[in-house]
Amino acid sequence: MHGLTQNLGSTSKVRLFGGEKIEIKRILISRPNSRLGNQILITPLIQEVSETFPECKIDLFVRGFVSEIIFEHYDNVDRIIKLPKKPFKELGKYLKVWLSLRKFKYDIVINVDKISSSGRLSTLISDGKIKFFCDSYNDLKEKHSDYLHIAKFPVYNLRSYLTQLGYAETNKPVPTLNLKLSPAELAKGKEVLDKLVSSDKKTIAIYTFATGTKCYSVEWWMAVYERLRSEFGANYNILEVLPVENVSQIGFDAPSYYSKDLREIAGVIANTAVFLGADSGMMHLASSSQTPVVGLFSVTSVEKYQPYGNNSVAIHTKTAGVEEIIQAIHQILKPL
Repeated sequence: MHGLTQNLGSTSKVRLFGGEKIEIKRILISRPNSRLGNQILITPLIQEVSETFPECKIDLFVRGFVSEIIFEHYDNVDRIIKLPKKPFKELGKYLKVWLSLRKFKYDIVINVDKISSSGRLSTLISDGKIKFFCDSYNDLKEKHSDYLHIAKFPVYNLRSYLTQLGYAETNKPVPTLNLKLSPAELAKGKEVLDKLVSSDKKTIAIYTFATGTKCYSVEWWMAVYERLRSEFGANYNILEVLPVENVSQIGFDAPSYYSKDLREIAGVIANTAVFLGADSGMMHLASSSQTPVVGLFSVTSVEKYQPYGNNSVAIHTKTAGVEEIIQAIHQILKPL
């Protein structure tokens, strides 16, 4: 599918508008991927669009149903057009959602991921005045050292496109991942956390699970956990956040927290001092809670997926060991 769709569409039509500003009232953002992390990673783009066009309505073309939870507090998000998670089991509904893209008219359509076949196709068939297919541009790569980051890439591209429409260039930092937790959600997270560990100490959250080859072994995690206990155990709580699979790579040795409520999980993590975990949807959820994250990478691209903002860091464990992880946590925890 990627081979068939990689040349579909062209962003060059934006140049037809020259320097004339057009009124932007409704924008479609296409990211038809059901993974938690990939949905959270478009929050910087939605923040950018909302700040640039504060009165506009944003429609999202996504897959699955997690987006309604993630974007619950994004006021500019209007319609969420959802593809079924398993299209072959709901083929009729799947086709109906695709056809519905022609029902709405948009001033701008943005494809988030340049290699997404369904993203490019949805951008092509939607009814939009201007379409950004989000291809790579060498001049932007030379200008921005973090251009290839999957959350920042579409923001840098959008900014570049908009200068062709007469909008001023901006060099502001790209917004961070943000779930926009409410004060009530943060308070609930603290309440839950205080029932699990001592409220007299700050907490280090760990997440020992990940999918496939991203998941570190029991032996690896036990070595990290023992160092965490010896280094921080006297002054900090250590809390393990458990996955939906309810498994632990440290044998449930630490106090643990389990929930299926994503916003509650983020609220709990938001009340911790630092989050340690492998590249995963949970790592991105932790970033979106605005907590410092130490992201662990072994097989996926640090350049593309590393946590950023809030004093977060990424560690490639092929070249760094347990001591580097401990030092990274020390760096985050030290008083300003």
